Amino acid sequence: MKQCTHADALPHPEPRALNETCPECLAEGMHPVQLRLCLSCGHVGCCDSSPGRHATEHHKESGHPVMRTFEPGEEWRWCFVDHVLV
Repeated sequence: MKQCTHADALPHPEPRALNETCPECLAEGMHPVQLRLCLSCGHVGCCDSSPGRHATEHHKESGHPVMRTFEPGEEWRWCFVDHVLV
């Protein structure tokens, strides 16, 4: 079973969210569908179901490997590099 090779390098504690919602969506006049938190820097971006796909774009631009859901009641994390749940 494939595993994330980046989880051990994540900062502890987690970074604080830089925003309450996706700033790129706000700037573009779009409404994010679901929010994701970058576990390297705290950037909040929208999921791939949103038109902007800003969480994935943040990963592509920054190289930050792992994000977690920023939705209330959800706890999962995703590694963009290894393509696995963490």
